[in-house]
Amino acid sequence: MSLLEKVQAKSQEKKENPDFQTRVEEEKPIQKPDLISSFRPKKKVVETESDRDKKQDQKFNKHLELKNRLHKKILEEMNENDDVEQIIPNLDTMAIEIIKNDEMFRGAIDRKKVVEELVHDLTGFGPINPLLMDPEVTEVMVNGPDMVYIERKGKLMLTGVRFRDNDHIMNVIEKIVAPIGRRVDESSPMVDARLPDGSRVNAIIPPLALNGPTITIRKFSKDPFTIDNLVSFGTLTQEMATFIEACVKARLNIFVSGGTGSGKTTTLNVLSSFIFNDERIVTIEDAAELQLGQPHVISLESRPPNIEGKGAITIRDLVRNSLRMRPDRIVIGEVRGAEALDMLQAMNTGHDGSLATGHSNSPRDMISRLETMVLLAGVELPVKAIREQIAGAIDLIIQQSRLKDGTRKITKITEVQGLEGDVIVLQDIFEYQQEGVDAEGKIMGRLVPTGVRPKFYERLEQSGLDIPPSVFLPKEEWV
Repeated sequence: MSLLEKVQAKSQEKKENPDFQTRVEEEKPIQKPDLISSFRPKKKVVETESDRDKKQDQKFNKHLELKNRLHKKILEEMNENDDVEQIIPNLDTMAIEIIKNDEMFRGAIDRKKVVEELVHDLTGFGPINPLLMDPEVTEVMVNGPDMVYIERKGKLMLTGVRFRDNDHIMNVIEKIVAPIGRRVDESSPMVDARLPDGSRVNAIIPPLALNGPTITIRKFSKDPFTIDNLVSFGTLTQEMATFIEACVKARLNIFVSGGTGSGKTTTLNVLSSFIFNDERIVTIEDAAELQLGQPHVISLESRPPNIEGKGAITIRDLVRNSLRMRPDRIVIGEVRGAEALDMLQAMNTGHDGSLATGHSNSPRDMISRLETMVLLAGVELPVKAIREQIAGAIDLIIQQSRLKDGTRKITKITEVQGLEGDVIVLQDIFEYQQEGVDAEGKIMGRLVPTGVRPKFYERLEQSGLDIPPSVFLPKEEWV
């Protein structure tokens, strides 16, 4: 009998005899319980990343809910004449009362954290307030409610700080810009501002910012850096510091150039500290950042147009006005447009010792950019005339760079020697020589003099500033 026939025969028997299935089941061997398996440890259920995210979101939502209820309770109990400072001591008691009355908050909420965040909202700048108070954080970048980056030791890193929603970020922006008379809305969605400590703020909101309201804060040290700080950071050497100090005191016109975040404003602050206390200084900026310690300082700040598009005061307007203010020194925070022409004219007409910064990748690029910016003034000047103005006005260019490892260095100190034919002659006095990269990715190099003494060396001596010639020689050539 074939296999097919056997299967068919069994199927036929099953149909004819209904007790067949019962008999077959009775004939099956009885399985004994496995006693050993009952003592074996049960396999743990592995929690997936999505499960963890769900739990974290639930906890965050409860956190926000408690914060919102606490905020409503403050508004209910606060009278018109009450000061926020009087409410703060009672916040913890209010939070405990809310948690007692609602079981959803029990055991799952960090009450102290909620109270602390609410205090930051009421008295500071919301969730980013602890970051602004951290001395190691040099920059804070808000890219929407759920993404806040910081810069620490020259490196960018993502934080766990979160905002409630876009409106929460907008409230913080309003809190920053309102005290200095600026505004931000759909008709004016970009704004430059500053914090009370001088930190620079830029904000841009939808529809221009697609990720939500975006804030960029460049922090400044509460105590301005000194030249000794920059030497200890490795930004420059002691010989370079001695040379730069002499150049400022001898009233040379100095231009600090570099890329974004390279430390131009910090270096400008340090240069300004060398100005004598008996001089009248006029500073001109888009947003006042410079922290000068001299007693006779007049700070001017540009103004954007009002809601009707009128009333704008540009850097160029302020440069022109400063010439009528009898300044001994003019310090311009950043030259980026037509004000370059007025600045060069001021430097060429008796306002020696002026300082300014600008964006460029090298001293030669800075010269080219100045030529372009002069043309933006709308005055039709031949290129040679513009170059004569630049060569006669600027004595020294300090090039600042931020290297790949996050460190900031003065990579070149370059003298503007004059015009030969149609070309402005530049001569490096000091430069940074990169030698390689170590195992941790840190760039290795050294700051060295080129061995060339500047043409204005006699001018330094005439000012009573004695700089030893060895400053301009590499150490291996010292005798």
